[in-house]
Amino acid sequence: MPGNPREPSTQYRLIAGAAHPPASAYDADVLILSLERAADTLAAIGSALDQCGVSRHVFVLDQGSQPKTLAALAEAIAGRRDATLVAVARNQGVAGGRNRAAGLGHGRVIVGLDNDAVFATPETLAGAVAVLDDDPDLAAIGLRIVLDATGEDDLLSWGYPRSLLPRAADSFDAVTFVGAGHAIRRAAWEQAGGYDEALFFCWEEYDLCLRAIQAGWRIRYHGELCIRHKIAPEGRLEWADARWFCFVRNRLYVARKWGIGWPALTPRIAAYLLKGLRNGLFAQTLRALLAAARMASTREPMRLSAATRRYLARHDAAHRGALLARLGREVFGLLPGRR
Repeated sequence: MPGNPREPSTQYRLIAGAAHPPASAYDADVLILSLERAADTLAAIGSALDQCGVSRHVFVLDQGSQPKTLAALAEAIAGRRDATLVAVARNQGVAGGRNRAAGLGHGRVIVGLDNDAVFATPETLAGAVAVLDDDPDLAAIGLRIVLDATGEDDLLSWGYPRSLLPRAADSFDAVTFVGAGHAIRRAAWEQAGGYDEALFFCWEEYDLCLRAIQAGWRIRYHGELCIRHKIAPEGRLEWADARWFCFVRNRLYVARKWGIGWPALTPRIAAYLLKGLRNGLFAQTLRALLAAARMASTREPMRLSAATRRYLARHDAAHRGALLARLGREVFGLLPGRR
């Protein structure tokens, strides 16, 4: 299991804002991880600070921006008692960064907002907190993510079965959430042990949700609560670079850590190899397979309970469709940006 998320080992440097959140109870911590993209990050911070109808503290964790970027963020937060900007010396990844930022606060809800996203309305945060308050069995909720420029659903950020896309404005139980905009009950986050920092980037939300589901919690998508996502190609890992490697390595590692044997993973491995070959990423796929094997060899596998397997079947596998259709859609298609 990941280490205690409330005991981060990384040394922080306070840059601006409050040294600590309020000592008294409050509703939510809003976490924003920053690494360059000053204009987008400032918009995300402003959106978080504009949220009303809820008590909250905004934590911005910078993971290696240039001094000019850090100075711009500091100017936006300087003198505020409801926001904190801290910096670490190097990029801890999405999983490590969120663990460290969440460990700085004690709000009963932890809300993640990507630094190229904004809340759709000033009441979005209050709505997310209310959903969790109204349903004590929920560990986390995923918010609808739309393109900032058009208001259309961001298909690259749709982390649910494609057959559920027509229900993007509705709500349904799910097995994961998308990190660009989400809310987690702190009690569930702590029980699950936070994010597995070995993942760094990609599938960290799914792995966290598996541990929460195993502990008896539920995950739900809420399409009435919305995040507006900006497309920033220069800030996203390219599929031809590290993204596909992380995608394959981490998905296989998560499967192995949950006790799924290599023979049972053979169809998935074959699919990744085929997709890698189709997209000119075969060598990268092979490296990812070897890396997943090395990562998995360092830990004792866990076992999914019968209740967890039923939950996954009901809220994910049942919506995935027939095998042949999935092959055509998920294996033989081109990755975004590939020609």
